[in-house]
Amino acid sequence: MATFTHLTLKLEEYLTPSELKKVKEAYRFSDEMHLGQMRKSGEPYISHPLAVAEICADWKLDAQAMMAALLHDVMEDQGVKKEELIERFGAQVASLVDGLSKLDKIEFQSQIEAQAENFRKMLLAMARDVRVILVKLADRLHNMRTLGSMPPDKKRRISRETMEVYVPIAHRLGLNNIYRELQELSFSHLYPLRHRTLLKAVKAARGNRREVVTKILESVTSTLIAAGIPAQVDGREKTLFGIYRKMRNKHLSFSQVLDVYGFRVVVDSFANCYVALGTLHSLFKPMPGKFKDYIAIPKLNGYQSLHTTLIGPYGTPVEFQIRTQDMHRVAESGVAAHWLYKDDEGSLTDLQQRTHAWLQSLLDIQKQTGDSAEFLEHVKVDLFPDSVYVFTPKSKIHRPAARRHGAGFCLQHPHRHRRPDHLRGDQSRTGAAAYRTAQRRHR
Repeated sequence: MATFTHLTLKLEEYLTPSELKKVKEAYRFSDEMHLGQMRKSGEPYISHPLAVAEICADWKLDAQAMMAALLHDVMEDQGVKKEELIERFGAQVASLVDGLSKLDKIEFQSQIEAQAENFRKMLLAMARDVRVILVKLADRLHNMRTLGSMPPDKKRRISRETMEVYVPIAHRLGLNNIYRELQELSFSHLYPLRHRTLLKAVKAARGNRREVVTKILESVTSTLIAAGIPAQVDGREKTLFGIYRKMRNKHLSFSQVLDVYGFRVVVDSFANCYVALGTLHSLFKPMPGKFKDYIAIPKLNGYQSLHTTLIGPYGTPVEFQIRTQDMHRVAESGVAAHWLYKDDEGSLTDLQQRTHAWLQSLLDIQKQTGDSAEFLEHVKVDLFPDSVYVFTPKSKIHRPAARRHGAGFCLQHPHRHRRPDHLRGDQSRTGAAAYRTAQRRHR
């Protein structure tokens, strides 16, 4: 369980004594407000704000964000007024806490409407101050880590909400550590049987693959040393959700997913990324069409790495990521890695500019629609840019499906599902065809 002493040790590394004093005041107030309140697990409630603050401390968020992390539930759970927080801790801290608080005091016609309005409030607060979503993601991460004490239906609801909203936001902001963990936790609660089955299969396969992984690590490390490239080489196992998604999207059995392990090569300079790539390609044969240069063309969330898939020992495909230390820091923590910093010329970094532009787009969406549910659906479209959506006359948005040979499939990658030339038009029905059939039946 998190303790304030442990949190203090982390904060002393980067906060000033006066800032640390303010954080301690916020902790004492939160502890007093939550006195007697317990979590479902039976722990004192203050353990939750402390755990959230520890996650934020790992990102080295500033004193105001740390205070908000400790106070984030006092308005919602204990009825503390925003005015009191302004008087005690200042307007910015109060604004952050307000942005993190749900609208429980307002009556809504449905749970869906309440959820949509709460997300709208949070996302708009995030657009004004990115620290809101950083604290909220830390809050959601700890809640997901401690979801075991909840009833099954609530586990599924919270996990589905996490997968649909918080996972893509974490990915959009480049918070890959949280992105992967939230995915994995959501998967384990949404599909517990599939998760347990895959976990058992992965554990059984580890013994057989350990020799291959060790051989690759030794070969790559010695080759890079011989080439004079200082590098840190790590082997990692794909997440269970990553394996499950690959099996589902490509219709593979577990035994057909060969690239369960990936390797990361962290070098000392930009130029050595490409030198290391050439060295690896001389060691193992690269697979055609499996190279991506995210250094020359970074992802929208600022992620930079070279990706290549090689044919390793025994013909096993092996994925490699090559990056510098700075790229690795951004890859793992995204905007949280340097949201506070500016470049050498004193201007916002490229990632901060892109994040700011995206957050401003949320405000533009809000101006165009006053309906909370519609706003949330538009945001989901923005978070899932590769998906296909259909807008109904009532502005509801759905991801369409289609049928091929009587079986359903996703339209996200239509080129993978092209109809064979020998099939006639009435043998492959899309959503449009199904719509025309329904219209005829209606007539």
